[in-house]
Amino acid sequence: MARLLPTRTDAAVERSDNPAVLSLDDAATRDVIEALSSETAYDIFRLLNETPATPSRIADQLDQSVQNVHYHLENLESAGVVEVTDTCYSEKGREMSVFVVSEDPTLLFLGTEDDRPSLKRAFKSFASLLGPPAVLLAVGESISRFVTSE
Repeated sequence: MARLLPTRTDAAVERSDNPAVLSLDDAATRDVIEALSSETAYDIFRLLNETPATPSRIADQLDQSVQNVHYHLENLESAGVVEVTDTCYSEKGREMSVFVVSEDPTLLFLGTEDDRPSLKRAFKSFASLLGPPAVLLAVGESISRFVTSE
């Protein structure tokens, strides 16, 4: 028997080419760092970076309670690093949000607004040597090492 309501999503993780740059004196920086500071939240973020998922699927994959996953998803969503992209339905017909990483990647700059002009020059020089995909990969790795070392 065919189901009337979709139980899976066809949403995909898509990222734009324009990263948001957060510096130490930016109010959003603290929110992002606090949201990712928990090991569970970081694991959720990494999972969503690979594939969209519902809170119950995340809970199953990370061996966490759905309530705990909801708590961390709320924090990650309010910090702007994940967002709802789709809706699907459980076997019982309950509506479930499908989460993904935010469309705009975020670059965390450990300097102040005053340091941004020199950052932009350095970033442009670096990008012209390696190309945009390599820069985004390097930035992502640097941020993940920074967050996991905390």
